[in-house]
Amino acid sequence: MSSAPAPTVTRSRALPLIWVVPVVAAAIGIWLGVRELRDRGSEITIDFADGSGVEAGRTILEYKGVSAGTVESVRLKPGLDGVSIRVRLSRTANALSKEGSRFWIVHPEFNFAEVTGLDTLVTGVRLNVLAGDGPPAKHFLGLDRAPAPDVTGQGRTFVLQSDKLGSLKTGAPIFYREFVVGKIEASHLSDDSTTVLIRIHVDAPYSDLVRTNSKFWNTGGFSFKFSLFGGGAQLKDTSLESLITGGVAFATPDTGELAPAAPGDFMFGLALEPEKEWLKWSPKIPIKSPGTADPQTAEKSILKKLIRP
Repeated sequence: MSSAPAPTVTRSRALPLIWVVPVVAAAIGIWLGVRELRDRGSEITIDFADGSGVEAGRTILEYKGVSAGTVESVRLKPGLDGVSIRVRLSRTANALSKEGSRFWIVHPEFNFAEVTGLDTLVTGVRLNVLAGDGPPAKHFLGLDRAPAPDVTGQGRTFVLQSDKLGSLKTGAPIFYREFVVGKIEASHLSDDSTTVLIRIHVDAPYSDLVRTNSKFWNTGGFSFKFSLFGGGAQLKDTSLESLITGGVAFATPDTGELAPAAPGDFMFGLALEPEKEWLKWSPKIPIKSPGTADPQTAEKSILKKLIRP
């Protein structure tokens, strides 16, 4: 009996193990590339007078605390009068490329009022933006500093005229009886450069506290009065907050008939210090929010709720 022939074994040629790593790396690279293309948004250009600290590939554009893009290049403008920064937006941040958007570079700032941008000491500077609502745009002019804080659309804006600005800054508070009722919006020299004009915004419902005969004064900084014949040294009568941050206070006379509420853009003089009688004024001026009942009725209702068993 003859034996069966021995089986023939053939081996398929397997991919050498040495190629596994490059193939996997290539697959990951392709996947990352597809994801990058999918997430890429539009490209915009922002011109700044100075681009200190901005680096291509590292500096990010931030909107509401979230990364909205990355700086792709930083170059000098042809006329050497500034820098041009090219930013690639994230796909979800394309709406930022509209006219009216305001861009600025966040640097660390230290002053008596606050410390801002401290994290940039570690992470490097970043760009920030306030979104606009105009038509699509690709080219923007960057701001030299952060814009003034947004103020509510309600209330009224007034103008103060002063011999000098002193310690007052954009965003400094407006006080009424040491209660914050508004903010400083902006300041600039008058057309003839003889005075400083300060635009303030008093929020609703407190704007009616400003009457046509109200008096305004600067509450910032320290002021000492010294007398050898009584009184000694006297510190400016103001709140600790205004001593540190600067600010403006106002009061309205309580003698005679109450003056009418000041209209928007009404101009007042700004005194360096208040007169003693101003600090004693305490007129009764109703404060009524839109859609709110009479203040006395609302106050009685609140008291009832507090004492209800």
